[in-house]
Amino acid sequence: MSTQVHPASAREDLCVSRVPIFKNLSYEDQLKVASVANQRQVSRGDTVQAAGSSDAELMVVHTGTVKVFRIDSEGREQILRIIGPGDFLGESQFLTGRRPTQFAEALDAGSMCVFRHEDLQTLVEEYPLIGLKMLQDVSQRLEQTEARLVSVTSDDVAARVAAYLLSLDSRPTNGEILVSLPIAKKDIASVLGTTPETLSRHLRRLQDQGVIENRSPREIAILDVDALIALAED
Repeated sequence: MSTQVHPASAREDLCVSRVPIFKNLSYEDQLKVASVANQRQVSRGDTVQAAGSSDAELMVVHTGTVKVFRIDSEGREQILRIIGPGDFLGESQFLTGRRPTQFAEALDAGSMCVFRHEDLQTLVEEYPLIGLKMLQDVSQRLEQTEARLVSVTSDDVAARVAAYLLSLDSRPTNGEILVSLPIAKKDIASVLGTTPETLSRHLRRLQDQGVIENRSPREIAILDVDALIALAED
C-alpha cells in the first residue's frame, strides 16, 4: 500500500468536514481536527485494514471506495459494507480497545484521512460531541446489520434485490430514474447473501417484467418504482 503521508490541513483537504462526527464543528475546530490527521494515498487492491491488526487508527475516506468484509470459516468472503467519501472505519476498535475482526480493501485509487487512536482520544476529550456521534454511528450500523440479517435469512431473494436497488442513490434523467451499481455484481451478490448467478437471474426477470432496464454493466434504469417497492415489501 502506498504510504505517502502529509498533514491534511489545507481547506481542500478537509475530508473531516464531510464526516458526520466532525461536520457539526466550526470550520476553525475542523482545522484543529485536520491538523492531527494524516492523508494516506491508496491504490486499487490495497489492504486498508486487516483482521487482528494492532494498528490503532480511525480512517476517514476522502476519495475512492473501500470494501469492508470478513472471511468465514470456509474461506469465503462476506462483504459487510461498502464505504465511500465521508464514511469511516476503525471507530469500533477505538471504543472497545479490541483488534479488528474484519478486512478492508480499496476498490479504487483514493485517499484517506487517518487519525491515531491516541490523537483521537485527545479530540474526544476536547470535543465530547465527536464521541457521541461515533456511538450514534455504531448504533445505526447495528440496526442496519439486524435488518440485513432478517433479510438474508428470508428465502425471498427477489425482495432483497428490489430493496437493494431502491437503497441506491438515484438521479432522475429524462423521465427515468437511474441508479449506478457501486460495486461489481459478484460483490453485490455477496452483500445480499446469494450467488452471482441467482442475482443475474433476478435482474433479468425484473427486466423481462418491465420493472428495470439495464443500460450498462453498472447502470440500471428503474421503470416501475411502485412495482419494485411492492416486491421489496413482500
